[in-house]
Parts: sequence; structure tokens; C-alpha cells
Amino acid sequence: MKLLDFFKLKRLDLYIIKKFLGTYFFALALIIVVIIVFDYNEKIDKFVNSNATTSEIMFDYYLNLAPYYANTFSALFVFISVIYFTSKLADNSEIIAMFASGVSYRRLIKPYMIAAGIISVMTYVLSAYIIPVGNETRLAFEQRHNRKDKTESANNIQLKIDDNTIAFIERYESRNNMGWRFMLDKFEDKKLVSHMEAATISYNPEKPYTWTARRWLIRELKDDKEMLRESRREPLDTILPFEPGDFLISEGEQETMTSPQLSTYIDKQKARGMANIKGFEVEYHKRIAMSFAAFILTIIGVSLSSRKKKGGMGLSLGIGLGLSFSYILFQTISSAFAEQMPVALAVWLPNILFTFIAIYLYRKAPR
Repeated sequence: MKLLDFFKLKRLDLYIIKKFLGTYFFALALIIVVIIVFDYNEKIDKFVNSNATTSEIMFDYYLNLAPYYANTFSALFVFISVIYFTSKLADNSEIIAMFASGVSYRRLIKPYMIAAGIISVMTYVLSAYIIPVGNETRLAFEQRHNRKDKTESANNIQLKIDDNTIAFIERYESRNNMGWRFMLDKFEDKKLVSHMEAATISYNPEKPYTWTARRWLIRELKDDKEMLRESRREPLDTILPFEPGDFLISEGEQETMTSPQLSTYIDKQKARGMANIKGFEVEYHKRIAMSFAAFILTIIGVSLSSRKKKGGMGLSLGIGLGLSFSYILFQTISSAFAEQMPVALAVWLPNILFTFIAIYLYRKAPR
């Protein structure tokens, strides 16, 4: 019943939610327009030289770039929006009037939390499902027109196919779907029972998981006996449950996967013993952590700006900008700690620290 009462909105709630979301979306739209203008001025020569059409620039690139940056700067503008319009309420003595009419500070926080919840859900849905699809189109555009290189080769690839099978490829190149010096070892009770070698192995993209070995040799060990099969001329088709995309990882590829796809990919790569998945784990946890940041930064913003100050909103806005930039900076730096500590802890560290700051400021806020 209390939960239902929480969502019963009164005129005061609607007023604050409207102010909050209106300021947030207006500020966000303004910065996105500025970013697009500067980005276009910087890249106009590349667009012209690469013969990119107006339709491609508008719909393939900028239409997908706008939500990407909107989500990136969402936490910053949650903070700025709360401080800006709450300081105006305080300067106009509206908050004093609310307290005088019997509205408690906890009651005042309610519409802020509802608005922060709306932004949080929107942020997560965008980052987990919508933006990755757009990023795929945007990055494909950059590869075509901005000459952004895509990973086309890999060296010393080792894959754990299952609990008893390990594959190794010394070098693989995607331009011809060819790998050199391939080995496949199978074990039973930690004993080698089969060993396969091939001078080259090629992938057939039309038939998933189908690989063709050439100049191959297979040794099978059983009961202290060895069976040998080999061919220098006849190719050997074999089904192997992996594909080039499992080890040819381009920069920013994790940004093109939805959260369910990321989760599946991470589990699969962990099972195969792949070590290059930190970036994917960081991206997965970052999407969740960034959505919760709206609640933390909203509480900090309200606590800082709900008191009427002699110098107006300048001081509150300055402190808010400092805290919001420090949060974004800390979020970026902490992601780099993922190599030395659990990824989830590294990503959530800024939220944990700023939660304590939010609790302290909330308790110190004027009642």
C-alpha cells in the first residue's frame, strides 16, 4: 500500500518532475547540437573525400551518434539540471514555502526520485538495447568513410573449445579466412588421446563452424597404441564450435552488442579461456552502474542546492560541476583498475564512493 501511495502524484510532484525533466532534456539537446556542429566541422573534409552521401552522414552517422553522446553525458546533466532548477526554486523562496506548508525534506525528495527513476530506466534501455544497434551502423560508416581500421588478423590464438579440447592457431587473417599452423588436442582424464596438426586451416563463412584443414596429420592414442592418419594433398573438412569473430576483436566491438549478447559472449569466452574480455565485462557492468548514477547524483544535487544562498546559484552550480566532473573522471579511471581487481567492483567503485557522499550531504541538508 505504501508503495502505491509513493506513486500517487500530487500537483507539487508533477511540478518538480516537469521542471526536472524539462531542464534535463533541454540541456542535453543543447549540448548534443553543439557536439554535432563541432564534429561536422572537424570531419567535413573526410566526408567530402570519402564521397559520403548526405543521407549516410545524417542517418547512418549523426542519428546514431546523438543518442551515444546523450547517454555518455546523461549523469553530468542530471546533476546540472537538479542544481540549476532547485537553486532557482530556493532563490524564489518556493522551497521555504513548501517547508512552511508542512512538506518534509523526505517528501520533497520523492518527485526527484521518480524523475531520476525515469532517467535511469531510459538510460539503461538506451545503453543496453538501442545504442548498440545504432553503434553497429555508426562504426560501419566510420570504417567505410573515416578509414577506421577493423581488426583483420590475430597471432597465437588459443581456444578452450570444451573441458577436454584445446585449439591453437599461430596466425589468422580475415582477408582470406586463413589460419596457419593449426593444432587441436583432446584429453581424457588429463591424458592426451588425440592430436591434430595442419599447415593451414580455412574458415567457410557460408557454413557456420566449418573449417577445412590442409596438409594435416592426426594421431590418436589408445591403450598405449598410436594410430596415424595424414594427407598432404586431400583437404579435411571438420566442424569446430568457434568462428573468427571469437578471436578477431576490433576496438569498440563491445559497444555494438546488446546487454544479453554481451552476457552470452562473456560466458562463452570465459568457458574457452579467452583473456581479452575485460573490455566486454567493463561495458556490461558500466551500463547498469551508469543508470543507477541518476539516483545518487540527484540526491547530491538537491542536498547542495535546496538552501537559499546569498550569492545565488553560482556556488552550488560550481560545486555541482566539480562533483559531476569528478564522478565522470573517477568512472573512467576506475574502469582501468579492472585489470587489478574484480571488474564489477572497479566499475561500481565511483557509485559506492558517491553514495557515501550523497548520504552525508542528505543528512547535512537544511530541513
